Amino acid sequence: MNVEQVKAWLHGYEQRLSEVQELLDELDNRIGDGDHGTNMLRGFQVACAQMTEAATPSEAVHKLAMGLLSTVGGASGPLYATAFLRMSQTWREMEEVSLKDLSDGLNAALAGIQQRGSANVGDKTMVDVWAPSVECILSDPTERGLLEASRVARQAALNTRQLVARRGRASYLGDRSVGTCDPGSVSSAILFECLAITLVEGMEAGPWTAQVL
Repeated sequence: MNVEQVKAWLHGYEQRLSEVQELLDELDNRIGDGDHGTNMLRGFQVACAQMTEAATPSEAVHKLAMGLLSTVGGASGPLYATAFLRMSQTWREMEEVSLKDLSDGLNAALAGIQQRGSANVGDKTMVDVWAPSVECILSDPTERGLLEASRVARQAALNTRQLVARRGRASYLGDRSVGTCDPGSVSSAILFECLAITLVEGMEAGPWTAQVL
């Protein structure tokens, strides 16, 4: 994955966020502040614009992370920024990122998310998507692994509907958080889907987001 493919991945994600902004806000309205989609879209619009002059994958995701820190409110900004900063550190001085390097970067990102948010699988957070998806790519750093990670991410996001939130504002609802998909998990699943779309020929976005409400 070269710098142009990294930019294509993240610009593609920005476009998908514009398509699902209202959906993410609706999910967040049910169990959070109601602005996850709005914040994510605004943040990625600003942050992606800052990648224009980036010359390496590491530089691109570092610039993105800095943009997210300054524009995305709530918990999402620091968590996503931490993820991309960890990727940047893992890919330092690399002109191109192999699929093995990609899996290492995503694994470092997951560790950063968990450290920053103190969340584990089952807590109804973005970790519920990141953990199994990263495991797929670590165990099979190929196009097949990317496709499987995307599939696993989508299902994991949908499965958060049945979980009780144990972190963030949604945790204040206790059992009442059951029945709503975690918005951060949904936005994370879309990120993995966009990664597969960028790197796997013939891969397209699926209609699964229609199932989250």
